[in-house]
Amino acid sequence: MEKNRIYCSGPLFCAEEVGGMSAIAKVLEDSGFQTFLPHRDGLEAYIMRFGNSSFPSTISGIRTRADYAIFSLDAYELIERCNAVVCNLNGRVPDEGMIVEAALAYAAGKPLVLFKDDARAPFGGYDNSMLTSLARGKIVRKLKELPSALKNEMSQKTDAAPLSGDLKKAISYGKRISSAIERLPENIGKKQWSEEVISQVIDEALKSE
Repeated sequence: MEKNRIYCSGPLFCAEEVGGMSAIAKVLEDSGFQTFLPHRDGLEAYIMRFGNSSFPSTISGIRTRADYAIFSLDAYELIERCNAVVCNLNGRVPDEGMIVEAALAYAAGKPLVLFKDDARAPFGGYDNSMLTSLARGKIVRKLKELPSALKNEMSQKTDAAPLSGDLKKAISYGKRISSAIERLPENIGKKQWSEEVISQVIDEALKSE
């Protein structure tokens, strides 16, 4: 039987954040889940090394397309491929991308679990109610409790709203990007991707429309 695939959403822009997200994935994988980590499995793994640069030469010409490609692949994974979503609220304020992904999960009727073991919160010890109200269960405070919280959430029926045409288009594009990545030679490491290869993957997926 195929393992349930969990989308792990949260901050990933420094070693500490990446470590936190990797810890979430590990505790889930140790409990029998498969996981999708954007910084490990998505386009972020190939493009983030350019993130704090001035995006010279080729990258400067595809920045908008690269941003849309990242969004599309992540939306495809979250809405179509993964069975549930875990959102990491840690940080002085929640990560902006995670907030969007939590809202997408809510709208798509995906089982959603919020995790936080960070004492910081902006509103007198509470996070924004527009975020916390997206999940039915309480915020999980301990890593070891994530698997059982997920299983409980996944056992409950959820109703999904119809997806917009634009979101369906993005998901379709993300699926093609995923297929394009899978066809790349295995000896091309993510860290070694050139700007030209990144452009090739994005363009190949666009041509398939």
